Amino acid sequence: MSTGSEKKLGRPSDEAKRAAIVEAASDSFFDVGFAATAIEQVAAKAGVSKVTVYNHFGDKRGLFAASVERECEKMRGHFSIDFTGAGDLPTLFLRIGEGMVAFLSRPELIQFDRRIAAETEHEPEIGIAFLNAGPRRMKSAFAELLDGLVTAGRLQIDDSRLAAEQFVSMCKGMGDLERRFGAEVVPERDQERIAGAVDVFLKAYGRSD
Repeated sequence: MSTGSEKKLGRPSDEAKRAAIVEAASDSFFDVGFAATAIEQVAAKAGVSKVTVYNHFGDKRGLFAASVERECEKMRGHFSIDFTGAGDLPTLFLRIGEGMVAFLSRPELIQFDRRIAAETEHEPEIGIAFLNAGPRRMKSAFAELLDGLVTAGRLQIDDSRLAAEQFVSMCKGMGDLERRFGAEVVPERDQERIAGAVDVFLKAYGRSD
């Protein structure tokens, strides 16, 4: 008969197995792609049975979604903005824009995006999994920040999610496409683009009273 302490001891083992499976799957998915990844190979690399993989994730698409979430979580860990001393809105949004562009410029993120785009051509649901785990979650977090500034009376925005998209799009501009397609990127132009985005954004949504 199992005791309560034995049950508690079993939980870390399940969590460790799950983590090992997702790590093995992530390595395979982003090295060789979705179609070429086999559940059997993932299970062998993680040191578990194929049944264990299915019990945790249901199918390969569920495993891929978990892998995308893991990679997005790692990448979100690189996205940080120092708000210290950013009492005025131009400074605050300049830091947000600079942090975001630096994040999007990371070589591993560009490579990750390319892999997802290639897989989505054959499996559209893969792209949706990526959008939900990464970009859409980050947009929601930015929209919440904007809502907080609206509540504090510092901005006037009717649709914070749309405003978040507008600011991000202005900061990225052509620079994002140039990075993705291997063109030379001029850092000074990035700075000019971000500064212009901040100026336009605050003219559109700053309080006039």
